[in-house]
Amino acid sequence: MSAVTISPKFQVVIPKEIREVMHLKSGQKVEVICYDNRIQLIPIRPMKELQGFLKGMDTSFVREKKNRL
Repeated sequence: MSAVTISPKFQVVIPKEIREVMHLKSGQKVEVICYDNRIQLIPIRPMKELQGFLKGMDTSFVREKKNRL
């Protein structure tokens, strides 16, 4: 865990180790969410980059028998 300082303009710098692990780039957008008294930054990824990330996921399931019209 890393500590950062909030600047007088309310800006923070994401530590280099975290930027590298998360593959963040300069100018990239992030969602800012307040959740359970904490701030979360969630990178916005282009749809093209998400292609195939569910590959190999088991999509089989048992469907309930219902009266269908």
